Amino acid sequence: MDIQENRHSGAGKLFAGILIGIALTVVLGFVFLYILGRVITEPDQEAGNSSTYATTTTQNGNGAVENYADPGKVNLDAVSEKVQALEEVVEYYYLNEYSATDLENGIYRGMLDELGDPYTVYFTPDEFTSFMESMNGSYCGIGVMVQQNPDTKVITIVRVFKTGPSAAAGVRAGDIIVAVDGTDVTSMMLDNVVSMIRGEEGTSVSVTLMRGDERTDYTMNRAVVEVDTVMYTMLDGGIGYVSVLEFDDVTDEQYSEALNDLLSQGMQSLIVDLRDNPGGSLDTVCNMVNRMVSGGTIVYTEDKYGNVQTETANDAESFDLPVAILVNGNSASASEVYTGAMRDHEKATVIGTTTFGKGIVQSLIPLNDGSAVKVTVSKYFTPSGVCIHGTGITPDIEVESEVISAFDMDGNLVTEGDAQLAEAIKVLTK
Repeated sequence: MDIQENRHSGAGKLFAGILIGIALTVVLGFVFLYILGRVITEPDQEAGNSSTYATTTTQNGNGAVENYADPGKVNLDAVSEKVQALEEVVEYYYLNEYSATDLENGIYRGMLDELGDPYTVYFTPDEFTSFMESMNGSYCGIGVMVQQNPDTKVITIVRVFKTGPSAAAGVRAGDIIVAVDGTDVTSMMLDNVVSMIRGEEGTSVSVTLMRGDERTDYTMNRAVVEVDTVMYTMLDGGIGYVSVLEFDDVTDEQYSEALNDLLSQGMQSLIVDLRDNPGGSLDTVCNMVNRMVSGGTIVYTEDKYGNVQTETANDAESFDLPVAILVNGNSASASEVYTGAMRDHEKATVIGTTTFGKGIVQSLIPLNDGSAVKVTVSKYFTPSGVCIHGTGITPDIEVESEVISAFDMDGNLVTEGDAQLAEAIKVLTK
């Protein structure tokens, strides 16, 4: 009997010990989760904040304290708390390796992305340097001109420079960029993708392109690409032909040189080809229009506060020969400033298809650490008061063409099949 009682007593103690152990484990588990939850989600009470949301504290007429969100301003204290909490989550839970710098840049990009404006973007210091270099007419990259659809984010190559790595690799106009160095770029902003493609001379970059249903990886060594933004020649009948690829800082000087050379050859009329020209510097295009008209408004802009800034032609001379301007759906921004001003001043006949419709202006704002923001600051209006944003410019003569004239490797203009150019020649020889 004594032996049996001792056995039952020992078993009971063992069973009780197990129950106590389980209970302690559960309690400690809840305590751990509670503490972890406070670390990750609770605001810093010492800072006097009672919420992680952007709120302002006030008293109502009864003396009660109320919190209300201020939709017009970011609560930086709340954002700092949330970022710290997210950083702790990533550090504690995230499986893979990550870069703190990339996370920081992602925060800045994300803030601007939420504006829903594809033209307002953040540049890292390296990206900003690369962007400014490209505006000077030369850069280190693969030798293509690209354009992005603002709705679908699709990035299309619209021109391949004959001396660049892409031409040698077999890249063609119309190819769609879907990845850079294995990173999917189909939802990224154009300026950021361009910065990924550019880099130091001699370094390698892999660009994945779609051509129809065919997906191909092109690995190329970056090279210095000198961009002749203006190319020109004399056509039969004394018709000068000037193709403007984009409006960079060097373009107005190149444009003026082209006109002077063609005039010295006896030019009787002029075709300005802005097809597939994505735009560029507003100052540059205003200088070019100033060369063509003797006075009056070139373009005016209006910001969110109603402030109006007018760019006025002040050149004493004007270009008095007949002019035809060629445009298509990829003629955007500064191309539309040029086209709108020339037509409103009755200086040109516009031929082709409706333009892209980008009637807004961006400013570059450098930041203290070498980074920068390109931000939409105003709408622009043609001299007649039309804002073409979202609608584009409808040509005087609408003509479709599957072929766009281009200069070959020897500098000769290949025009076969270009119905829009043929129409411009017809108009100027009447």
